Amino acid sequence: MFTGIVEEVGIIKRLTKESPHAWELTIQAAHILEDVQLGDSISVNGICLTVTSFNSRHFTVDVMPETARSTSLQSLRHGSQVNLERAMSGTGRFGGHFVSGHIDGVGEIIKRSPVENAIYYDIKVPEQWMTYIVPKGSIAVDGTSLTVFAIEKDSFQISLIPHTRQQTILGEKKVGDVVNIECDLLVKSLAHIVKRQATDKQLDQAFLQENGFM
Repeated sequence: MFTGIVEEVGIIKRLTKESPHAWELTIQAAHILEDVQLGDSISVNGICLTVTSFNSRHFTVDVMPETARSTSLQSLRHGSQVNLERAMSGTGRFGGHFVSGHIDGVGEIIKRSPVENAIYYDIKVPEQWMTYIVPKGSIAVDGTSLTVFAIEKDSFQISLIPHTRQQTILGEKKVGDVVNIECDLLVKSLAHIVKRQATDKQLDQAFLQENGFM
């Protein structure tokens, strides 16, 4: 489990393709390696990956076919920068929101608008995801916990403050770039429960009151 608060920007130093969709990534880092152990989970651009080896300057992770196909990792090259976050500690502050590291898929940046000290991004996603994207709610974009400013039929808008642009890779993103999206875990869970129960019961005011939603 992660919080969406990026700790460090790492650099891809080696990308070994064992097959078209089975890779090994070696990532240069510093801060997150201070207490790393084999088997630790690290969020790489929002994707939960497992440390298979490490030294004082790098760590290595495996990328399985499903991860390669359904995320933006396909665009990585030698020298690419990536957002990094260690799994949350029970003794630390919870500064973002619940982020599982299980990506729903990718979105495409369709608009980039500088507004005073902020940059607004409009990101297009599959229309069916909009059920899980709530105005003023949380969303993880390349592993960064952000607030949804506005929604349209098949897109949502976020805003980056200067700190987020400086501490993550998002400030360098352009129109046409793809980003990993993880919708709010709590919203997805609630929607799933309501949908399952509604298959057997009529979804009306009485149902919502009975199940604590009103």
